[in-house]
Amino acid sequence: MRYLSEKPKRERLDEIWLLSHKPVFTQGQAGSDEHILATRNIPVLQTDRGGQVTYHGPGQLVGYILLNVKRRKIGVRALVDIIERSMLETLSYYGIEAFTKPKAPGVYVKNAKIGALGLRIKNGWSYHGFSLNVDMDLAPFGYINPCGFEGLAVTQIADHVGEVEVSTREVSGVLSNSLLVELGYKEQYDLLESS
Repeated sequence: MRYLSEKPKRERLDEIWLLSHKPVFTQGQAGSDEHILATRNIPVLQTDRGGQVTYHGPGQLVGYILLNVKRRKIGVRALVDIIERSMLETLSYYGIEAFTKPKAPGVYVKNAKIGALGLRIKNGWSYHGFSLNVDMDLAPFGYINPCGFEGLAVTQIADHVGEVEVSTREVSGVLSNSLLVELGYKEQYDLLESS
């Protein structure tokens, strides 16, 4: 994505990449080593996104958004709002009441973080994106101060849906539909039909 934003082509279309990572800590440009308490053999990668340190691993949905924000006339704050609304709508689909915080980007459930984001804009293109915890091992979040906040609790969808099983693939379908609507690519329709 960095390469594509450094060498942009006017005709290139917007892209959303949805995936899961092997265990890794990523540290943003503002990242400070004091927020990495232990690594437990999990690699730490420096990135050029905004934000502090976070954890990515199996069972977490990661979305990378390569978007021509210049062509779309979308500012960083508007893009953050779009991503957060999509995560909120996805959580609402699963019956989970969530909220955002003005000075702490991301999505929260009962004061525990469930979705994080970190972006970079270069040459009029956004890259990097967001993560949404679905059904994963949350222990590695205890080895860091997530997003630079000491003692921040972290949660996941699986902890709030009772006995219902959720998969990253299913959540990616719900969230991608919401993102496409928020970005103006699709009209709103019943997400049940598309999942």
